[in-house]
Amino acid sequence: MNTVPYLTFALTKGRLAHQTLELLAEAGITCEEILDKKTRKLIFVNEEQRLRFFLAKGPDVPTYVEYGAADIGVTGRDILLEEGRNVYEVLDLKFGACRMCVCGREDSREKLKHHEMIRVASKYPRIAKEYFYNKKHQTIDIIKLNGSVELGSMVGLSDVIVDIVETGSTLRENGLTVLEEICPLSARMIVNPVSMQIQSDRIKRLIRRLKESLEKEH
Repeated sequence: MNTVPYLTFALTKGRLAHQTLELLAEAGITCEEILDKKTRKLIFVNEEQRLRFFLAKGPDVPTYVEYGAADIGVTGRDILLEEGRNVYEVLDLKFGACRMCVCGREDSREKLKHHEMIRVASKYPRIAKEYFYNKKHQTIDIIKLNGSVELGSMVGLSDVIVDIVETGSTLRENGLTVLEEICPLSARMIVNPVSMQIQSDRIKRLIRRLKESLEKEH
């Protein structure tokens, strides 16, 4: 009977999961079950390597890791900043690169130079508050949106928006532009603090192998 505990991974559904699995495969970590597109399973197991995987929505991944339902997670840095969960961020995986920015019409730029009250629409109220309150020392009225945040600025709901920018093409097509960059973003690997103690050698070995794979690529 195998007494080695499972190492459980929570991966973000979609493209991020595919990229993570490719990187893990380079480090010798595989799971055939998860590659089966017809499967209805929710948890995938590699019994030989004592690994478990499950897919979750990006914002849920840090929650699973914080509470120990997963030892390791992969999600975007935007989510980590917004969720503020008690997890260790151990590795920048380099893929999914983009930027968190303040965007709006060109004539809104002037409003960012003064400390006057402005309205900011965003899916990321925590990140927006942190940036405006602590870095710019500017008072803002936050409006939380869940859909196309660009609309907030276009229809006059807000003076500016705080959102993720990858290429900027959507902004340009709608008469908006990047006014200020808040921070760069990419996929990050996170670890549960207790797991880091209990399975320290195993997790550190994994991180080391992934770092080596990433260094070869870059």
